[in-house]
Amino acid sequence: MKKEKFVVRMADIRDAQEMLDIYVPYVKETAITFEYEPPSVEEFSARIVRTLEKYPWLAAVDNGRIVGYCYVSQFKEREAYDWSVETTVYIRPEDKGRGIGRLLYEKLEEILKVQHILNLNACIAYPHPESIAFHEKMGYKTVAHFHKCGYKLGEWYDMVWMEKMLGEHPDRPLSVIPVGEIETEKILEK
Repeated sequence: MKKEKFVVRMADIRDAQEMLDIYVPYVKETAITFEYEPPSVEEFSARIVRTLEKYPWLAAVDNGRIVGYCYVSQFKEREAYDWSVETTVYIRPEDKGRGIGRLLYEKLEEILKVQHILNLNACIAYPHPESIAFHEKMGYKTVAHFHKCGYKLGEWYDMVWMEKMLGEHPDRPLSVIPVGEIETEKILEK
């Protein structure tokens, strides 16, 4: 089987509309996100900017077209959670199964390791076997299952949390480095 080649790069606000176009069907047609109404392009741009203040937001590009993206967000607000993040990935439906999600997560993890992030957490609506299987293949384990905690599209959904550890948890962890202070281009070029 031929391995496909995509370019993975850091996103910026110029990508907002194209990424929003990927996200809108997930909002309107699925419980993959619990957002009811799609954000405006201005709000989506602001999300990108806020994320990039500390964390990576990556875009997978195929022949000049964004086919998927991923980012992480703060897991919890308190400082003691600094080494934990929540992961998010969205792929154009017609581009699923091409290895885009795997490549995005692999590059994301490389950057997060340099940032000294240790815990990756994924919050997944249940049932959603495709997402759970993907995360399991990426090394995540289910650690929590909450019942009927989200209501969307006329149904109650459970929620599962999955986690992956990126490294050992030392007695004195190194401070998290904001993504803007590391050389992401070198990581993404590999």
